[in-house]
Amino acid sequence: MFFKSTRSCLQRWGESLPLYQRKISKCSAHDDSLDQTRLLMRLCSERYYISSEAFNTRTCTYGPLGTELKKNIIDLWTSAIRSRAYVFGISNSMQSRIPEEPGRIVNLKSFQEILSKDNPSKEETSQNIQKHLKDSLSVRTSLLQGALQQYIQALELVNRTLPFGLAETGLCYNFDNQLRHSSDCSSEVTESSLVWFCSPRTSSQWMDYWVHHRLKWWRKFALGPSDFNLCNVGDESLKEGASHGVKVLYNFPWGSETLETLWTLGDTQLLKTHQETSVKVQCRDGRKSVVPHVISVSVNVDRGMLAYLFNSLQRLKKTDSKQKLHQRTVLKLHPALTPVKVALDIGRGSNSELRQVCEGLLQEFLEVGISTWPGYLDTKSLENLNTKYDEMGVLFTVMVSESTLKSGLLLVRNRDTTIRETMHISEIKCFLLKYISASENH
Repeated sequence: MFFKSTRSCLQRWGESLPLYQRKISKCSAHDDSLDQTRLLMRLCSERYYISSEAFNTRTCTYGPLGTELKKNIIDLWTSAIRSRAYVFGISNSMQSRIPEEPGRIVNLKSFQEILSKDNPSKEETSQNIQKHLKDSLSVRTSLLQGALQQYIQALELVNRTLPFGLAETGLCYNFDNQLRHSSDCSSEVTESSLVWFCSPRTSSQWMDYWVHHRLKWWRKFALGPSDFNLCNVGDESLKEGASHGVKVLYNFPWGSETLETLWTLGDTQLLKTHQETSVKVQCRDGRKSVVPHVISVSVNVDRGMLAYLFNSLQRLKKTDSKQKLHQRTVLKLHPALTPVKVALDIGRGSNSELRQVCEGLLQEFLEVGISTWPGYLDTKSLENLNTKYDEMGVLFTVMVSESTLKSGLLLVRNRDTTIRETMHISEIKCFLLKYISASENH
């Protein structure tokens, strides 16, 4: 059993939210950032991003929309990284026997048996515990080591030429000092990693390339790009073997948090991993044989997901023709990120016939990969449904009505503009595909 204690269900969102209550308590009761944080937490619970059951437990689980948003982020990250030639995907076990790893999976029953023995000496108890810990498996705190271990096999794949990279996504346990001191707990996060092997003479250029690439990627999908920034890691905070480090930060309401970290690691950790086969790690750099330098890129996906949720949350005010003020809460996630692209609703007309049309469109959209919400199953008013869809981040609402049965015309509402347009049913699928594709390539 792996021990975890958390302050709230929000802890699953990386290392920033375990301190959520303490951080936002520093704000005054009228602080806009506090209101924004509370609004987002409520929205995520009510709109299927977080499982509502999680509030009664010590951990948090994602709901359907949270799961899909996280998947979209990982897919887009992987696509961007793999767009370079000679980047290969790998997968390693989360459990390992690496002595340096600080986390351990222990059997609670075995520990209880050790502690419940009659009249054991302190020395005997200590020896039994040490033996039990030695035999237990460690849990990884990053994906770097797995890529370093697969280096030699991958080197043969590229005919011992540089550069190339190994990419992976998986669960890790991060033991943050602040977190440990505040609540004595660990944090399970999803990490995406690129380990880039390059010539020593070009490592600084490659580091600059990846730093620029990563910041540009985060800003590409942001509603407010300026909230994403870079900072250099100070010499006192450099990890083992690193000569340079850069962080991609997001400015949360309570302060900046690290989303992604890039390290220039030289050859130290690679040689340490392959001590007995140091000759085999060498590869060609022109006519020379060299040991490559390593650049490590790692992103906390859970915290990145939280950053995009905060970044996309908007409260919009509008005065109608009668001077009545209306307020609208919208989750303006980028079209490539938003979990639901379209919601299907029914208007006036034969309920059974309209529902058949909706079910046909639902199947048609799903077959081409357009995530669709079956709103026609909901009995709420159209106004309440639009409020719900805006808070879910749904891009388009498609209304099927009696006119659809007669003329094939649909009413399509845009999330960002709230403008409703008529469109023929034969055109809607092509329109949605083009819109989503254009937004991803913009």
